[in-house]
Amino acid sequence: MSPEAELITRFYTAFQQKDWATMAACYHPDAQFGDPAFPDLRGKQPGAMWRMLLESSTALTLTFTDVQGANGRGSAHWEAHYPFSQTGRQVHNRIDAEFEFKDGLIWRHRDHFDFWAWSRMALGAPGLLLGWTPFLRNKVQRMAGERLQRFIAKHPEYA
Repeated sequence: MSPEAELITRFYTAFQQKDWATMAACYHPDAQFGDPAFPDLRGKQPGAMWRMLLESSTALTLTFTDVQGANGRGSAHWEAHYPFSQTGRQVHNRIDAEFEFKDGLIWRHRDHFDFWAWSRMALGAPGLLLGWTPFLRNKVQRMAGERLQRFIAKHPEYA
């Protein structure tokens, strides 16, 4: 297994074990992370996001497959099952992740998933009706960003 694939496997194994500290240690100090809910996190923010999400999750289960890595790049597919915290609705999110590595750590991490499918599961009728619109995506991003900033304010190690 390549060093890139080993690091991706370590990252998702830690995720399965809700070990946010190991997940954060997989990131480069100049890391960049993005997904449809958190489009532009940098530095310590990705680690803070995973900690926040894992500490607030009540019934998260995660699987990962198709780990690949070579020449400073990598990818994986992962699926998460969890109740969405704001509604209690069950979500089964299917995510494709892309990675770039620097100094043996994750430097750039991009998660791709169908936001409309996620919003239908997480939000019900509002997600079905508005999940395809920039309005709802922007609202979710704003709320997620505000929640992360409140979390970081309570944890000065992420400042």
